[in-house]
Amino acid sequence: MLYTKDELKKQLEAMNIPHDATLLIHSSMKAVGEIEGGAETLLDCLCEHLSDGLLVMPTHTWDTIDDQHNVFNPATEPSCVGILGMLLLKREGAVRSLHPTHSVAAWGKDAAAFVAGEHFCETPCARNGCMGKLLDRHGLIMFLGCPLTKNTFLHGVEEWCGIENRLGEPKVRFIVMPNGEQFMGTMRGHCAPVPDVSQNYGKMEQPFLQLGAAEEYRLGDARCVLCKCEDMVRITSELLIICPDLFLDNEPVSSELLGRL
Repeated sequence: MLYTKDELKKQLEAMNIPHDATLLIHSSMKAVGEIEGGAETLLDCLCEHLSDGLLVMPTHTWDTIDDQHNVFNPATEPSCVGILGMLLLKREGAVRSLHPTHSVAAWGKDAAAFVAGEHFCETPCARNGCMGKLLDRHGLIMFLGCPLTKNTFLHGVEEWCGIENRLGEPKVRFIVMPNGEQFMGTMRGHCAPVPDVSQNYGKMEQPFLQLGAAEEYRLGDARCVLCKCEDMVRITSELLIICPDLFLDNEPVSSELLGRL
């Protein structure tokens, strides 16, 4: 099916996302299907819907910034997490945060203030960085055609809860600032006792849906899970207090454990 702009706008309206919301989107354009006008039409719909809000998309570079390539230039470094974030950056008023591995593109109200100070963050999801600001702004996160294993926000929750063995040793990273000068900072990357702890974040989808932190919709052909940041933090933090090793396996969250919340 070929979706028109009007059809996508109707689907967005059905999600009841406030027009002044702060919305972060993890996406798979392939899952959305064919759109008249392609990805730009989808961005048009999102920007128009958030007429008084803020649209945020990941432009992460954790797969390329390392000890050998340790200079992050936000003007040229490509994203490793999809096309929408980089396309958003081409829009007038869009800005990219200066985080060397977990940058985001932001467009809309207070975009510059939202991304400010990321070059000072010493962890991927610092509480005073963009992930923390999503919480402060009562933000929403949409998983558009992709699973909750992509939920970078939960890295932040683990970090803020002080879960052990989630951050590596500090590494020197350089960031090209808007004036062309290089800022030297340190960054502690993600780590865990298991190969990729984020692959276990998907176990939270059903608890989030069950406890009202998330709702299911469709956008284009894609299944869409829309999550509330405050509720995700509350539920996940309470579970981590009971079970700090919650994400070291991919076993479903038991009804017994949920019953203790």
